[in-house]
Amino acid sequence: MALRNIVQRGDSILQKKCRDVTAFDEKLHILLDDMKQTLAESSGIGLAAPQVGILRRAVIVLETNVEEGEPEQMIELVNPEIMESSGMQIGPEGCLSVPGKFGIIERPEYVKVRAQNRNGETFEVEGRGITARCFCHELDHLEGILFTALADRLMSETELEEYYAQQEKL
Repeated sequence: MALRNIVQRGDSILQKKCRDVTAFDEKLHILLDDMKQTLAESSGIGLAAPQVGILRRAVIVLETNVEEGEPEQMIELVNPEIMESSGMQIGPEGCLSVPGKFGIIERPEYVKVRAQNRNGETFEVEGRGITARCFCHELDHLEGILFTALADRLMSETELEEYYAQQEKL
């Protein structure tokens, strides 16, 4: 495994649509393993292949909705598509490709995704709350969409802290 550089906002690769993965081979396995390590080192909760310069439909999402005492899990999604969504959540969102900036984004509260694993086997996975938000955010990357296009305005880290403080008062 190796750390990969995370592509930053302004790089045209982040605006391009990704191609389907058709070869479930060692090259894909290396990419997924590298993305997992890169995500773990970055302290993020999701990473899409275009964020490491690869225009393929592959993402890693950290499943944080686990039982207390259980470890968080990294979910590999190859050629993912949202099959179902419901509810609504509005909250702050950031991105490893747009460091230090956050936006208030509306996303579904629940999402069901169909994808393939690293061996090409199809499966479905459900996410709620932050996991559903992350699924949507990362799948947007595969379409060349950054969260900045969905936010009314971008906030700094200081403004984000003020937002959370205000939410606690409500």
